[in-house]
Amino acid sequence: MRTSFNIPDEVVAEFDRVWQDEGLENRSRAVREAMLEYIEAHSRLEDTSGEIVALVGFDYRHHDVIQELHAVQHDYQDVILNTSHTHQGEWCLESLFCRGSAERVRDLTYRLRDFDGVRRVKVMVIRDETA
Repeated sequence: MRTSFNIPDEVVAEFDRVWQDEGLENRSRAVREAMLEYIEAHSRLEDTSGEIVALVGFDYRHHDVIQELHAVQHDYQDVILNTSHTHQGEWCLESLFCRGSAERVRDLTYRLRDFDGVRRVKVMVIRDETA
């Protein structure tokens, strides 16, 4: 299947550098592998139910989204136990230590991903009912 994406030039340039450094044969192969890694990374949170402990980390442009991000964090204060914030130039890095239902943590993650000013959101499930 052929498809197209709108991706900033600097992201494509960095992606090309990484897959070439890794010795992959072409960009299509690298995109397939990246998509599989994305699926694997998100499947654990999707498949988890019950009470969990998780770390949600994300980076964002402070001036673009700070008020909206604070509003989201207030909406999820029932699962956010602690936050940590650091500045990295024009970008900020935030981590949220969460405990609560997998559904609430999943919803929080999706809300954070909705912002154009948020670049990445990573979730690490530390403990769940089955662990």
